[in-house]
Amino acid sequence: MHLHIDEISRHVQRGAHAVLLLDRAGWHTTEKLIVPKNMTLIFLPSRSPELNPVENVWQYLRQNWLSNRVFDNYDAIIDADCQAWNNLIDKPETISSIGMRKWEHIGQS
Repeated sequence: MHLHIDEISRHVQRGAHAVLLLDRAGWHTTEKLIVPKNMTLIFLPSRSPELNPVENVWQYLRQNWLSNRVFDNYDAIIDADCQAWNNLIDKPETISSIGMRKWEHIGQS
């Protein structure tokens, strides 16, 4: 997680501030995590996957490329996961639509 937030921090424009929305996974909430000064972490409420758009991405990947399969070995699982991600990367409009919810944008223009 340190490497991840440090990488984000390096790409924040000078004078700007990043806000990172996170679930409450243990590696997100550890007291050992050092948050850069140009970043604020905001934690979603516990047990609220409907507020976390990436949960919809996982569901989409499972429904479209990863469910109802039997894998021969660990490498086959990794290969299928990589192929699913590559399939999704080729569909930017799908990625956008997965993360959008009408109720999030009420009153927004």
